[in-house]
Amino acid sequence: MRVKRMWERCHARVVGIGLLFLSMLHSGALFALGTPQGEAKSGAQEQKTGGSEGGREAEFRRGARAYRLRATRLPESEKILLDGFLNEPVWQQADVADNFIQTEPREGEPATEPTEARVVYDHETLYIGIIAYDSEPHRLIINELRKDFNLSNGDVVQVVLDTFFDRRNGYEFATNPGGAKWDAQMTNEGREVNSDWDGIWHVRTQINERAWTVEMAIPFRTLKFRQGDVQVWGINFMRRIRRKNEESYWAPIPRMFNSIHYVSRAGVLEGLEDIRPGTNLRIKPYVIGSLADFSTGGPTPHRVFRGDGGVDAKWGVTSGLTLDVTYNTDFSQVEADEQQINLTRFSLFFPEKRDFFLEGSGIFRFGPGEQGGGMMGGAGGGGMGGRLGAVRNDLILFFSRRIGLSENGEPIPLRAGMRLTGRVGPYELGFLNIQQEALGRTPATNFLVTRVRRNVLANSDLGFMFMNMARARAPQRVYGGDANFRFFQNLNLHGYMAKVAAPGLRRGTAAWRAGISWRNNFWDTRHSFTSIGENFKNELGFVPRLGIRKASDFLGLHWRPRAISRVVREIFPHWQIDYIMDPSGRLDTRLVDYHLPLFFQNGAFLEVGVNSTYERLERPFQIHPTTVVPIGRYRFNEHFFLFNSDRSRPISVSLRLGAGPFYDGYRQSYSGGANVRASYRFNMSFTHTRNNIRLSTGQFHTDLLTLRAAYSFSTSIFLNALIQYNSVARSWSSNIRFNIIHRPLSDLFIVYNERRESGTGRLLDRALLVKFTYLFNF
Repeated sequence: MRVKRMWERCHARVVGIGLLFLSMLHSGALFALGTPQGEAKSGAQEQKTGGSEGGREAEFRRGARAYRLRATRLPESEKILLDGFLNEPVWQQADVADNFIQTEPREGEPATEPTEARVVYDHETLYIGIIAYDSEPHRLIINELRKDFNLSNGDVVQVVLDTFFDRRNGYEFATNPGGAKWDAQMTNEGREVNSDWDGIWHVRTQINERAWTVEMAIPFRTLKFRQGDVQVWGINFMRRIRRKNEESYWAPIPRMFNSIHYVSRAGVLEGLEDIRPGTNLRIKPYVIGSLADFSTGGPTPHRVFRGDGGVDAKWGVTSGLTLDVTYNTDFSQVEADEQQINLTRFSLFFPEKRDFFLEGSGIFRFGPGEQGGGMMGGAGGGGMGGRLGAVRNDLILFFSRRIGLSENGEPIPLRAGMRLTGRVGPYELGFLNIQQEALGRTPATNFLVTRVRRNVLANSDLGFMFMNMARARAPQRVYGGDANFRFFQNLNLHGYMAKVAAPGLRRGTAAWRAGISWRNNFWDTRHSFTSIGENFKNELGFVPRLGIRKASDFLGLHWRPRAISRVVREIFPHWQIDYIMDPSGRLDTRLVDYHLPLFFQNGAFLEVGVNSTYERLERPFQIHPTTVVPIGRYRFNEHFFLFNSDRSRPISVSLRLGAGPFYDGYRQSYSGGANVRASYRFNMSFTHTRNNIRLSTGQFHTDLLTLRAAYSFSTSIFLNALIQYNSVARSWSSNIRFNIIHRPLSDLFIVYNERRESGTGRLLDRALLVKFTYLFNF
């Protein structure tokens, strides 16, 4: 039987790799290392010379970078009033980026609604003007006004600026017809997108009977770019018309990428002269006051008042390097974690939410981009997905939640810290040093993380990472190197090696991975092998499972049948297997997924499938406070149905139903939710997840309720509430946050947190805090 299973696994892998190379041969990718660059032309010229529809599509598919836009200098006698009207004379004189091309739904065809973009500048500021014409402006969808709003559920325009013109990295800015702001730092063509980066910039929008218009003002001091009298940047524009579920770009992006992050295919911005990034010194002090009640119903209730203060500073050391310094760091205004219920043997993943660790986190990511990794980590367990509770992310080498947070998520004071990030020539650098204070049994600890990444070839990189955790007992060091190679626009090869060094650890302290993936408009296949030693105890990372050898294979088909194209955009049947062994080669876990999702033209989503599982338990594990799963070998299948309706509608729903054997018993799972958008100012969502589980050692049920509500008084004043119920923890929790952005990157927060025992309603703890920050920008 063991030989048979190994033959089946090897046969499936050979089939997958064979299909990958057949696809490469079919597309001709094996015979070329790159795409023709072409002679640069204006967008209008490109449309004129593109010829027939077939000629335009051929040019589109070759990805020739043939789009140029010249920025127009604002005359000394003129000023731009940022009001969204674009009525200054300079806008009429500026070059126009137009003739946008669809990526979705009809790849390579002209956008159904015209869009025009222009760029103007003076010695301090870059101005971007966009006219998004619309034949039905009354049908524009404005989903929300909050900062860093959801880009997928409403009408949006977005711009990316590749300021170093390295065809890899950039800054992104987006807005909707309501004038909401979204910004991000993007590295390695979207392998890392940090939407928690905040820059100083301004935007105004207007809606009229023919279009909605955008006027952005981005100070040059907000951006990093090379020194020089003449600048050449990469640039691209994206527009989403949500009622049509249409995405179009000025410089076209193939559907298999479908993202503005791919700056290697962006256009060129010329004409920027005599500009400087500025000193870019920011100092941001804060003061905070809080009043907390603890266990008011218990034997020792007490009340604590705390007042404190601290400061953060940011300095642009060079045109490519930024130094951040923090003293007496505080994160009390951060939104509470979304609760999860663990029905597996492994640790749950909770994402990083603290601003200091999120900003510039891309450089600290390690390994392939699809793994998540780095400071932010990857997707957590749970949620309303095809397979619940699967551990897909085997290793995050540096997981910043290990700093300043205890195992149960309680804060540990951070005295001071510094971070240096940026680039020097072809190298990307990251340096982080944090001093954590002692708390209870946790000793004072100094954390050091160093990261160097070297860009090679057209879009590949090699990297090295070193981490040191210095403390009175049990110090630890971690070393690692990774490589990511991208060829033919479709083929990705990646690998990493890492090792832990600590007192008492001798064997089983290494981890490594090698993988290959291929993606085009039809085939999607990924294959990898991961090895993690039984003593790879990286206390600065997230490693949910030690002592494994894991082979993973994925094969999917992006099928767009024309017969039902009016309703269904894509059918994506896919198969995935994770084959996990112990160090001796014995099978521990096998996960096999057979999924059939359908993507509808309006944005709705439906999926059905079967999740097959094999588990070998050498020791019992506590799945619930009242129930244990005994030692044994278990095979079980879950059949599920998943549906999400169109999220752009004022009311949308989501539903997941699953049932089937579970270990030596049976499980039924139900997840349902609704999203309500009463207006672009008020959004609310509710989700309820329930599991009914019956095992030989007992039966139980779990409930997890989450209620979110958000009201935007304007684009700078917000009220948010997160209310949760967890039946296993037997508690209700509330997190209510009021935020006023009183000036750019300066905030007033009023936050109320409360936890109550379910059933009795007994107050466990509550706190009210007020935090004020003020940015001095030099």
